[in-house]
Amino acid sequence: MNNNTDTPVTVIGLGLMGQALAGAFLKAGHPTTVWNRTTSKADPLVAQGARLAPTVGDALAASSLTIICLTDYQAMHELLAANDIELDGTTVINLTSGDSAQARETAHWAGQRGAHYLDGAIMAVPPVIGTAAAVILFSGPQPDFEAHQPALDALGTLTYLGADHGLASLYDVAGLAMMWSVLNAWLQGTALLETAGVDAATYAPFAQQIAAGVAEWLPGYAEQIDNNSFPAEVSALQTDARAMAHLIQESEAVGVNTELPKLIKAMADRAIAAGDGGEQYPVLIEEFRKPRND
Repeated sequence: MNNNTDTPVTVIGLGLMGQALAGAFLKAGHPTTVWNRTTSKADPLVAQGARLAPTVGDALAASSLTIICLTDYQAMHELLAANDIELDGTTVINLTSGDSAQARETAHWAGQRGAHYLDGAIMAVPPVIGTAAAVILFSGPQPDFEAHQPALDALGTLTYLGADHGLASLYDVAGLAMMWSVLNAWLQGTALLETAGVDAATYAPFAQQIAAGVAEWLPGYAEQIDNNSFPAEVSALQTDARAMAHLIQESEAVGVNTELPKLIKAMADRAIAAGDGGEQYPVLIEEFRKPRND
């Protein structure tokens, strides 16, 4: 991490994550100003050397770089609008959870007020903030990111995604989709094996091996998607669909929930009905691209 500790920073919002962010700046030696609606949450940080600002406006004025970590975007807008805050010339980095549309709208809102704006997403839990294990995503103008990267390095491993302010939010939810999909698949398998007396701890190493193996396929499958060409080099979708049917049948036979495999099988069946049965599995991207309201 960069050891530049000259930059004063402000952190607005001192929930567990906000406290961790401010603590990481303090540990790295940055002069740190904090503000929170409930001022007592700042006490541990003040004890470590932080300055508690009396108002939001004072907090923003204390530093050229302000990190905002609140409940949601609405809370941020209400806080800043209610206090008639002066933003001209400051850099605001919003690490509040939200969606890509909110990020882009907020960037426009901040720009109208003369602020530099970056949107971000924290792919970590509070205890690892300030270590390399804390992955933090940023999107917005690259010069604004690079100008403050030396200070932001105190927070963890930084990933700059691009100029589109919505990218951090999109990567965030895309990462969650991966996380939940892997965990749900593991739970499905665990439930199946439990019926034969195999516990989760015994199954977990095998599941890890399968997950790691599948992850190795992603670059090649990504190339197929980007080229819109899906030759069945390994297995045709119609063959995979037969295996899906087997999973459903086995789950039903041993009394395990079948909602997840039936969902994926239904998507595969639609793709096959559309004439894609001879293509490789990534052709299912066409089904994922289609919104469904039922």
